[in-house]
Amino acid sequence: MNIKQFVKQHREEWKQLEQLITSLHKNRRHLKEADIDNFHRYYQKAAQHLSYSQTYYPNDDVTSYLNGLVSKSHNLLYKDQMSSLKQIRHFFSTTFIRLFLEQWKFILVAMLLFAIGGIGSFIAVKADPLHLYSILPSNIAQGVDPEQLGSSDGAVNSPLMSASIMTNNIQVAILAFAGGVTFGLLTVYILIYNGIIIGALAALFWHYGKTYEFWAYIVPHGMIELTAIFIAGGAGLLMGYKLFVPGLYSRGYQLKYQAKRSVQLLLGTIPLFIIAGVIEGFITPAAISLEAKYIIALLTVIGLILYIMIGKLVFMRKTIIYHGS
Repeated sequence: MNIKQFVKQHREEWKQLEQLITSLHKNRRHLKEADIDNFHRYYQKAAQHLSYSQTYYPNDDVTSYLNGLVSKSHNLLYKDQMSSLKQIRHFFSTTFIRLFLEQWKFILVAMLLFAIGGIGSFIAVKADPLHLYSILPSNIAQGVDPEQLGSSDGAVNSPLMSASIMTNNIQVAILAFAGGVTFGLLTVYILIYNGIIIGALAALFWHYGKTYEFWAYIVPHGMIELTAIFIAGGAGLLMGYKLFVPGLYSRGYQLKYQAKRSVQLLLGTIPLFIIAGVIEGFITPAAISLEAKYIIALLTVIGLILYIMIGKLVFMRKTIIYHGS
């Protein structure tokens, strides 16, 4: 059976299960016995379809869809309603990690687009520093003075700066995500443009012999901040790709389904932006050594890697337990 036949044959059963899940959530106390019996029957069928889909169509959207549908059914059937704290913990330990692992290719593409913009502008400004004024907005190009780097350490309004930075970065992430509805074109522009800014500034500080100092002020918050932007950008790229190549589904369905997944990825980046904003507002401008700033950057990278690795292990463990139940 090809995937088109598989979806066509079972789509109505999945729709029925979705409707029953909604009914169970909203009218738990007034359900008919027949509804509960139907829920059990459709849930078991969906679990079988998921197993089949994982075997024959492991990389298709239908497998991700069934995985989410069966997971919701499983939680509804075997678990008490989770508290808000438990829901948050479940989201960051399971849901966000699952989406991250499923969409890592688009996150990687987002990183590559940023790198293309950065490398291109670095080469241009390195060849001729005057290119900086044609590449960057005038307020950025005229406001940068490499000779003043570090001169205001310890003399900034850290809380105000941190809040401003967090707001700006979250806005960039939202734009990168929302750009998916333009078939990903706006997302591509935002990623390349932000790479251009960093690359051009890096080349300017290179001309002044301050590359080491420049990156010491970028990487402590930048590793987390850029990871979050790449995740949001990857979500936007995925949405755009599915709108451009909808496959077996309508563009309306893809927009609804991928937007829901992408919003969850975007929500998962908020703690990363908060951490990056705190570092950029309080630690980056602090009067500490450059070496200490690099150490903080290293710790953030280690923290990110550990979070993803531990999250992946937790997700795999829950998947094994679920399939064994």
